[in-house]
Amino acid sequence: MDTPDTTAPASATEPRTSYLEEKAFKARTLLIFGTVTDVMAADVTRRLIALDADSAEPIDVLVSSPGGHLESGDAIHDIVRFIAAPVNMIGTGWVGSAATHLYLAVPRERRYCLPNTRFLIHQPSGGAGGPASDIAIQAREIVKARERIARTIARETGKSLEVALADIERDRWMSAEEAVEYGLVSRIIERKAELRGA
Repeated sequence: MDTPDTTAPASATEPRTSYLEEKAFKARTLLIFGTVTDVMAADVTRRLIALDADSAEPIDVLVSSPGGHLESGDAIHDIVRFIAAPVNMIGTGWVGSAATHLYLAVPRERRYCLPNTRFLIHQPSGGAGGPASDIAIQAREIVKARERIARTIARETGKSLEVALADIERDRWMSAEEAVEYGLVSRIIERKAELRGA
């Protein structure tokens, strides 16, 4: 006996997706959820530029990501700093690795998180392979990236570069409260209304 196909055709879901996209745009809200990739970075930066062109009102960016491709995180980080509209970063779920780097693109007073957010800072990792000369080049690039990440953490938390370098030597997990104490987050919030005036 054949089972009826109850899967909705793709076209049936498109109006709903378009509706949600339009509502999010009007609410000046972006989501950065999942692994940071070049595709995600292209999408997020395009939306940031469009929202910036639309109005100088603040843009809310909700982040829940384990991290991913560092240079893709760099692209989002730099565009957030490049546009004129202020951006509020709101951590939720977890904010790790390259996601922490893009989260730090805004001034501390615009960095928030929800109560159950966890943060992770660490040095970049790489799977070096190939001829010895290529491995040496990759190792040098990882060291440069490590120093760049530590400089960003130091700049945005008020820590010294030496402390930041030591803190990312191994995985360092932080609760929301610990992230506030460390300087990653300015304030833990529970309601959107707490962003008013930001």
